[in-house]
Amino acid sequence: MNLTSLNAISPIDGRYRKATSDLSAYFSEAGLIKYRVFVEIEYFIALCELPLPQLANFDKSKFKDLQNIVKNFNEDEAQKIKDIEKVTNHDVKAVEYYLKEKFDKIGISEAKEFIHFGLTSQDVNNTAVPCSMKDAHIEVFIPLLEELQEKLLSLTNEWKDVTLLARTHGQPASPTILGKEIYVFYERLLSQIKLFKNIPVNGKFGGATGNFNAHHIAYPEVDWIEFGNKFLKEKLGLTRLQTTTQIEHYDNMAAYFDTLKRISNIIIDLNRDIWTYISMDYFKQKIKKGEIGSSAMPHKVNPIDFENSEGNLGLANAISEHLAAKLPISRLQRDLTDSTVTRNVGVSLAYMVIAIKSTLRGLNKLILNEEKLAEDLENNWAVVAEAIQTILRREHYPNPYEALKDLTRTNEKVNQESIHRFVDTLNVSEKLKAQLKTITPHNYRGVFNL
Repeated sequence: MNLTSLNAISPIDGRYRKATSDLSAYFSEAGLIKYRVFVEIEYFIALCELPLPQLANFDKSKFKDLQNIVKNFNEDEAQKIKDIEKVTNHDVKAVEYYLKEKFDKIGISEAKEFIHFGLTSQDVNNTAVPCSMKDAHIEVFIPLLEELQEKLLSLTNEWKDVTLLARTHGQPASPTILGKEIYVFYERLLSQIKLFKNIPVNGKFGGATGNFNAHHIAYPEVDWIEFGNKFLKEKLGLTRLQTTTQIEHYDNMAAYFDTLKRISNIIIDLNRDIWTYISMDYFKQKIKKGEIGSSAMPHKVNPIDFENSEGNLGLANAISEHLAAKLPISRLQRDLTDSTVTRNVGVSLAYMVIAIKSTLRGLNKLILNEEKLAEDLENNWAVVAEAIQTILRREHYPNPYEALKDLTRTNEKVNQESIHRFVDTLNVSEKLKAQLKTITPHNYRGVFNL
């Protein structure tokens, strides 16, 4: 049965396949297998370059043939490894046997016992998985996150002169600047991206229990720790953990997923704010011909993109939470629980990719309803009370807060007329009264500089 959007169990590979297809190269079964093949081949080349005595005369022109195995790797090749795995019942050993067949075809059979030399499967898995995560992070996730940032920055500039009635505790509060409120989310995302850059991308590499036992017993004259550090840094772009069990301790991977959760929460916060502004009629939404908002109510244009995003970010958070909490814990030198869990590292990112694309789609539909924003400001003249009482404090006017409190907490509607009437009762100069009367909900919005 071919996988389609109709028979896939997970919406990641079904309904949302179009949104997540770019991640397949990194986190699918075929993607993981390819990264294992990559690690094994680069490790063999590094042994030749060391060189081990038995590989000192290896024909280095064959390196390109070996690296072409990775370059030309496809689903058919991945299936060959899966077929071998049906016999071995071991995924990494299947990769080794596959490569031995490739060595025979290339004509380097004499060297094939140095494939996977001295390694345990976790030396391959604990480098292949972080390599795939690193590449997906750089090539897919960060560009998408930066696209969201750019959109937020564009909206910031577009709305940098738009006054917005603020709501604290859901109640009218001192007016703010719409562009600045959008920029808050831009700045928060920027901070988390900076944190990403400080999280090392680690790999474990040291044999069955992390001490290079097999390597050292075979070649005690080689500094295997130096070799491992250099191999991971120069060949794989990873930082080798110096002291491990059979597996890496995953502490920095946990930090990565904790950072993903914070990013999710920032975008959830953005989604909910925009959703609320739409419900307040501050934004209209562009209508696409043929689309239906409700099966029963023809007038509706629902904020479904922000709702879709919020739901998928919740799923991303649930998976990230489990990955961050579970991966650093393993019994003694290792148990197998991390193996099945790390197969899901791409799931959290996939839900985030779906969500970010939904948020972007929603942001691109927004149409500012300036008339409604102005109407709400005009209906809430009470918010200038803060401005008036602050100036009166400056002028040493007695009990200004209490005076404004009495004015704004009556059942009488507070409007421009009642505010100006109040100002006329103040025992202050006519010049100050004139200044106070220039304050409106539309211009009392503070400052904001990009």
